[in-house]
Amino acid sequence: FHLAGIRLAPKERLEIPVLFMPAEMKIYKAVVVIHITREDGENWPYKVAAGSNTGLKRNVTVAENGETQGIVWIYPINGTPEAPQQKSVVIRCKARQRVEQRVELLLIGVIMPGATALPDEGNSAEVDTDEPPNTPEVTDGSSATLEFLYELQYQSDEIRAQLESSVGMQLVEKEWDTESRIVTLIFNVVFAPNKPMRNEATIIVQCTAGGLWKFPLVFIATEPEVDDVINIEAVGLNKESTVGFKLTSQTR
Repeated sequence: FHLAGIRLAPKERLEIPVLFMPAEMKIYKAVVVIHITREDGENWPYKVAAGSNTGLKRNVTVAENGETQGIVWIYPINGTPEAPQQKSVVIRCKARQRVEQRVELLLIGVIMPGATALPDEGNSAEVDTDEPPNTPEVTDGSSATLEFLYELQYQSDEIRAQLESSVGMQLVEKEWDTESRIVTLIFNVVFAPNKPMRNEATIIVQCTAGGLWKFPLVFIATEPEVDDVINIEAVGLNKESTVGFKLTSQTR
């Protein structure tokens, strides 16, 4: 859209509304350009020298006499469509035990690059719990393939500390349907808690063609099995009976 004739007083704030309403799961790019001139039509006396850097020359408009006629600000806009958040997948396990669960994630509305197949397992990103997924470039040409970056994201550092050592995730299979434009990513999630807890995490999936999908996970660790039953037999009334047992610490 184009806005013209907006008057700004000194140090006044200008808010520019930007509406993003994507129709497809793909990367969108735009640029917001703001051009300001003096209300009295006069120029600023500053002149852009011939040896000035390229960025300065791009950010001003110059009159015939070399004076500054206007100032330009350029703001790139990158739009990433995000799918509606799905229902939570619950993974439940008793403390001090281990469970493996197959989790299927449906990516709806993926832009298919021609009729090519999904990349091999080696082309997929590994699980990265430290850094957010970077946006890769789609390979040019007819051999273009879809790639997906994924990570397990935690709500806080405290939850990360509780879950990071007890949760593992691996992409084991990929399926896609070109007609429905649905890609299915199948993960094997391992949960081996050492104490009772209830925490949440989110699988973030990003596609090279554009689009972001979020899938919440709920990890529930229930009370562990009883280690042993200790029987103490009384030796008589008003007399103490004792029994000994060993406890081994899991950490230092």
